[in-house]
Amino acid sequence: MTGTPRPETVSTKCQRIATLARQMPQTALTSLSHHIDLDWLKEAYGRTRKDGAVGVDGQTALEYEANLKGNLRSLLNRAKSGTYHAPPVRRVHIPKGTGNETRPIGIPTFEDKVLQRAVAMSLEAVYEQDFKDCSYGFRPGRSAHQALQALWTQAMAMGGGWIVEVDIQKFFDTLDHRRLRELLDRRVRDGVLRRLIDKWLKAGVMEDGCLQHPDAGTPQGGVISPLLANVYLHYVLDVWFEEIRPSLQGRAFLIRYADDFVMGLSNERDARAMMSLLRKRFEEFGLKLHPKKTRLIRFRPPGPNRPEPGSFDLLGFTHHWGRSLKGQWIIQRKTASSRLSRALQRLWEWCRGHRHRPLAEQQASLSQKLKGHYGYYGITGNRRWLSYFWHQAQRTWFYWLNRRSQRRSYNWECFGQLLRQHPLPAPIVVHSIYRCRGKPVT
Repeated sequence: MTGTPRPETVSTKCQRIATLARQMPQTALTSLSHHIDLDWLKEAYGRTRKDGAVGVDGQTALEYEANLKGNLRSLLNRAKSGTYHAPPVRRVHIPKGTGNETRPIGIPTFEDKVLQRAVAMSLEAVYEQDFKDCSYGFRPGRSAHQALQALWTQAMAMGGGWIVEVDIQKFFDTLDHRRLRELLDRRVRDGVLRRLIDKWLKAGVMEDGCLQHPDAGTPQGGVISPLLANVYLHYVLDVWFEEIRPSLQGRAFLIRYADDFVMGLSNERDARAMMSLLRKRFEEFGLKLHPKKTRLIRFRPPGPNRPEPGSFDLLGFTHHWGRSLKGQWIIQRKTASSRLSRALQRLWEWCRGHRHRPLAEQQASLSQKLKGHYGYYGITGNRRWLSYFWHQAQRTWFYWLNRRSQRRSYNWECFGQLLRQHPLPAPIVVHSIYRCRGKPVT
């Protein structure tokens, strides 16, 4: 006797969707939403950040949790019956660089985040079977450091060449809704899911009390937005690149993290042709390349009768050629100047705003910030700029501790004693990026 069958877990349902999508790669799936039930929403709730900023309704995660089961049941009924009304996202602007340039970020309501996460979980199970290896952003089991490793490995194997550095102008603001729907039609035609996606695209943006309904774009910062962006660029760029790569004369590779990507090509003629093809391809789908930030870079090791190689930025690092400890030319990385300046500016503002807090509390918070910086930028070859950040953090702390009153609190000798009692963590390399055939490159 087999006994009573056990209910399916969310993980099992995701595996079933993934298996179905893998077995029918050219088929549009029409029945996915029946997998979304109360347990699915509970899992989506568990994966949703609880400490994020609130949306237009002002509801926090703690308030939503007070009647979690009832709220999730109501959310499920409204989503399935088509009566769910997607609230507008609250738009804020955060600094983008060292200047006055800012980046708009959309903040959905907490309930909307949960439902977006639930839909994203089902779509993710489908599209993870289709997405290409060149794509690394906002995908399970993939990270920015894996993209950096892949870039280094492929560029080194090619011996350098030409780099096409691309910046899509206001990608999240100009994403074409009609084109997105056409691309989604290729794989997902479930009525419930597609109706919810349409509602999110039309929900509008609330900024300074004014509600706007843009004809294009998906708010950057929403839970569903990164997945929709990946779907869009999967067809616009990744699939297209694989189709035209056999026609190129030399070797070529693509590394993409969300809307940030670079192409590496061994042949100059291929590289110059790619610049023209990219512009036409993106214009066809309503996107524009930034005229100043999109450029072609000669990226070969220095040599006799060879001009100095250029450098380029990707994922917060500047990539350039340098000598290894054994004197070999290798691709090295350092913290991009814009990212370093931004991090130091934030540290300066934090020390200024918290200089009156107890020293132990300040030291604990600063240590967390430094460890977070090392956790991302702590890669092989970047120790110099990690040390620079560490020293500047100490100088910043010293400066603002001396601004707690009209009298000078510390000289450098006294501050050194303070650091022995409340030390800031020294730089550490967390990620060994330079590897060739499994061995570190020295």
